Amino acid sequence: MKKTTLLINCPDKKGIIATVTNFILAKKGNTVYIEQHIDRELGEFFMRLECEFDQDEEKLALFKEAFNKEVAYNYNMHWEMYNAEKKPKMALFVSKYDHCLYDILGRHASGELQVKIPIIISNHLDLKPIADNFNISFKHIPVSKSNKKEAEEQQLELLKELKVDFIVLARYMQILSKKFVKQFPNKIINIHHSFLPAFPGAKPYHSAYERGVKIIGATSHYVTSDLDEGPIIEQEVVRVSHIHNVQDFILKGRDLEKIVLSRAIKHHIERKVLVYNNKTVVFS
Repeated sequence: MKKTTLLINCPDKKGIIATVTNFILAKKGNTVYIEQHIDRELGEFFMRLECEFDQDEEKLALFKEAFNKEVAYNYNMHWEMYNAEKKPKMALFVSKYDHCLYDILGRHASGELQVKIPIIISNHLDLKPIADNFNISFKHIPVSKSNKKEAEEQQLELLKELKVDFIVLARYMQILSKKFVKQFPNKIINIHHSFLPAFPGAKPYHSAYERGVKIIGATSHYVTSDLDEGPIIEQEVVRVSHIHNVQDFILKGRDLEKIVLSRAIKHHIERKVLVYNNKTVVFS
């Protein structure tokens, strides 16, 4: 049986669920899970559907063509259909911080993250030993103001060669250009502390400590051309108080970053995220 995942969003109308599920049944498919959401303010319908087909790839291609013509067109649907059994290829971009990288590679090695990791790209050599320990290729591409354009072209060429599906910025301390981001729309996942824009700069936890904050957090989002303003995928917070010092803030923050980023990656690879109007619908 071929397991597939169908993601749909379109203007809300009566009969969408029945139309889609009946069409799948008519094409000898079986719907095994379905979840939907309606944004009443926007009048927009969202649905994630898991189904099984006893068909080969050629027949599935015909199914997609028929679905587009007979169902999607009538409802003005934006839709994507994915092979649920195919592991997507994920590239990791890192700099010098290692906590997110260790966490991702550990979860991947244990089978928790069902992806392929063909490459780790970094603007520094510091984390190469970690990649070597996990037997994953590491590419050092230095980035500076003078060579940023050439560095990104080299990165893009490598990603294209490896047929990478999406990118995770695991504390990659470089701002991607609009041209780069455009090549991977809603396919670049970033992680940062939730103090932005209140506590920007190199030492946000020090600034937060000085202000006596009571909550710290982390946010994972898709990257857009507007810095740190892309659609949010996952967030988490933890309480702090006067008994915690700066180092406590940093350690708690890094723990949150690892947890939030891994959740966001899982949501993405399991095709549970729909982006609309710079917001996300994240199915359970």
